[in-house]
Amino acid sequence: MARPRQCRRVGSMPESNYFNPRGVPLSALEEVILTVDEFEAIRLADLEGLYQEQAAEKMNVSRQTFGRIIESAHKKVADALVKGKALKIEGGEFEMASMRNFSCYDCQHSWELPYGTGRPGNCPSCRSGNIRRAEEDKGHDVRQGRCCGGPQRKG
Repeated sequence: MARPRQCRRVGSMPESNYFNPRGVPLSALEEVILTVDEFEAIRLADLEGLYQEQAAEKMNVSRQTFGRIIESAHKKVADALVKGKALKIEGGEFEMASMRNFSCYDCQHSWELPYGTGRPGNCPSCRSGNIRRAEEDKGHDVRQGRCCGGPQRKG
């Protein structure tokens, strides 16, 4: 019997979800579908420069699973670039990491950021560096997104 799929945690959704070659009519384009979890793997490994073990931990999967996800993502991106296809980011089975709440000691402004985006350097309102993580928000909590329904690890 196959092992149930582990939910793949995603820290942020893409700002843009469709990319196409310039000068090619949309009606003539083939599409490559990159899932949201594959997008997250590229973000963690290639943009943030994390090792596979670190990235796997952030995504709540094993290192081997992360390796399969990133390999699939790289093949899809290469296919789109080399063969002039459109790249569409959508779907997949994943959970969204919950938001983290911060507040400023100086102006009392409060705001939230998704997990995986790093600690903010200063307050977006007054630019003070005197900020803190809100007390009620300490620790890791996960808000459910579209998920595979298998067992979940808290992390």
